[in-house]
Amino acid sequence: MKPRVTMYSDGACSGNPGPGGYAAILMAGQHRKELSAGYRKTTNNRMELLGAISGLEALTKPCAVHLHTDSAYIVNAINKGWARKWQAQGWMRNKKDHAENPDLWERLLSLCNRHEIEFIWVRGHNGNPENERADELAVAASQSASLLVDEEYETRL
Repeated sequence: MKPRVTMYSDGACSGNPGPGGYAAILMAGQHRKELSAGYRKTTNNRMELLGAISGLEALTKPCAVHLHTDSAYIVNAINKGWARKWQAQGWMRNKKDHAENPDLWERLLSLCNRHEIEFIWVRGHNGNPENERADELAVAASQSASLLVDEEYETRL
């Protein structure tokens, strides 16, 4: 039986694009881990994706994960099968529009193959303590003095 993990993830961006940050909170039994990092120039959707990815990549073995996020972008793309469709179509949303953030979707889809993940949408800024904490961490990371470079994003500019 796979270990059960509850996860909350979030992303924040001051301007879009602009400085951004992500956060993930992992909880399993009595264990809790908080992760966050900030980037000097990125987008909100990239930070939302990196929040989910960073939490899932921190798991050292396959787990059953309840992943809570206020990102309808992530929940819909996974639960409605859009991300797998974009991948199958060479990262095209349709015949003329490219899917955004294929580098991050590749990582997330790979993690979906490793873990058993239920993506759960939660309303942001609605009093959920763990979602509020993830938001707080993501915003703080976006305001950090030592921001990372989102190389994939910045090289496409």
